[in-house]
Amino acid sequence: MTDHNSSAGGVDGDRTSGEQGRSAAGWPAGAQQQPQSPQAAAPYGYADNPPVPPQQSSDAVRAQVAAAWVRSARPGPVPPGEAAVPVLPPQVSQASAASKKDQRKAAQEAKRAERKAAYEQKKAEREGRKKGRGGAPAAPAQAVAAPSGADARPAGSSVPTASAGAAAGSAAVSGSQARAAGGAGFDVPRPGGRLPAQGRRTHVAVRAALLITTCAFALGSCGVAGLVVGKSSVAVGNADLSAKDVERYRLSEFPITAAATFAEEYVTLCMTYSPQNADKRRDALTRYASSGVDRDCGMTGQGTQSVRQAKWDGTVEELPEFGANGRYLGIQVKLSTGRITTLSVPVYVKDPATGSGLRIAGNVGEMPLAARGSAPAVKQDEEVVDQTLSNQLKGQVLPGFFKAWGASDTTGLTRFTTPDASQSATTGLAGALASPEVQEVVALAPEGSEPNATITYGQGQAVQARVTVVWGGAAAAAPAKGTPPPTTSVKRSYRLTLVNTAQGWFIKDVRGGVLDPTGGRADAGATASAAPVPEENPPAAGGEPAPGASPAPKTP
Repeated sequence: MTDHNSSAGGVDGDRTSGEQGRSAAGWPAGAQQQPQSPQAAAPYGYADNPPVPPQQSSDAVRAQVAAAWVRSARPGPVPPGEAAVPVLPPQVSQASAASKKDQRKAAQEAKRAERKAAYEQKKAEREGRKKGRGGAPAAPAQAVAAPSGADARPAGSSVPTASAGAAAGSAAVSGSQARAAGGAGFDVPRPGGRLPAQGRRTHVAVRAALLITTCAFALGSCGVAGLVVGKSSVAVGNADLSAKDVERYRLSEFPITAAATFAEEYVTLCMTYSPQNADKRRDALTRYASSGVDRDCGMTGQGTQSVRQAKWDGTVEELPEFGANGRYLGIQVKLSTGRITTLSVPVYVKDPATGSGLRIAGNVGEMPLAARGSAPAVKQDEEVVDQTLSNQLKGQVLPGFFKAWGASDTTGLTRFTTPDASQSATTGLAGALASPEVQEVVALAPEGSEPNATITYGQGQAVQARVTVVWGGAAAAAPAKGTPPPTTSVKRSYRLTLVNTAQGWFIKDVRGGVLDPTGGRADAGATASAAPVPEENPPAAGGEPAPGASPAPKTP
């Protein structure tokens, strides 16, 4: 038997020239296997605290070497000069303190270091492709430098080591660092470390650009908002109306209401007189007028006259001598004689802002009444009247409704009105009128209906109707049993909204007044002053009518 710990000196003599100086297991002659330096095999970032490779027992190593030698042995008989068993490395004593738990922990640390080295290499290659600062990344280093004092092993040696993967990863990272130092690659920062100088500058520039852009946008938004608010404020403050609008809506600084009330009081005193109260009337007028105004307001002191009503008619004329402090106001007066006239009164206001300092600044002048206009004709060409519905409403629905409505009969109104009827339809006249007679009903068909065609109505459809009712008189004046009805009667017109339901037609709303489709004016060719007015005041002394009174009509 051959001692596996001996050098088996006779074996080297029969080896080929390429195998001399080595043992059968591939170890250099006279040299023992040296453990690999942790510093050389440690990946980047673990130089200070390298992972501990797993420790294997010497028996396991010797068994692996023997198995490798058997696999690589040449077939056939063993030459006489060679040993049948390869020379094994000397048995290395293992620390007795090492346990299986420590070995598993060391193996896990080695695998973790190997994975981290592979991740760092892939990350470096990915960053290189993104930045395009160099060509394809170089292949990882194929070999790791042996510890100092040990000979380089040939490529064919197959001695396993526990830290082979970790050494390969460390070599890859070292190669990447070497390429970055040579200018062909780039620097990979240590985990948690800073970026390279150029990367930091780019990052800071991007952040500064974003900050400046945000500030500029905020300032621009504030500026635009300020311009909009300022422009709107200026526009509201400088609103300009035309002279026509000012005159139409009476938008002036002159206090029209206060001046009109003051002028109405003055005209009431001016147009009311009697000889018995001449002195009191004169003293009252002086409290309104200026010093040069006629203290009797044009009256000669003969006759008697009083005012029933004096109202401002809405006419305003500028007083050029006083500018914004004066106006001519038109006051319409209805006298006790029945005559209606208009007086133009000059009014001065000392302070237009407060309406104080009012004074009649001149004598009044009597003017004709304001001209009346004519009403336009109402277009009813497109209206379609449903005569069938009109007759039905006139005979069946409206007589009972107006009887209950005139008397405000709540119970009766519920039979003719809808649940959502208006207040005017459910309130009534509270007995002011009674004995209604429906004289005329005009029910309008829905839009789009054809004349002289049969019209049908759906559930909930509403129609409009114009109704004329003749009331027999007040409910209090209703005749007793066996007495003739009252002779007085009034005719009134209404606009009704009716709704079709499953039970029939019901009233939803009632409104008063109906337009005259003819238009024009009834007094065409006549003037307002031509109508005779009854004489109410007795003639003054001497048989002459009182001043300002209309003459009594002559009997033909």
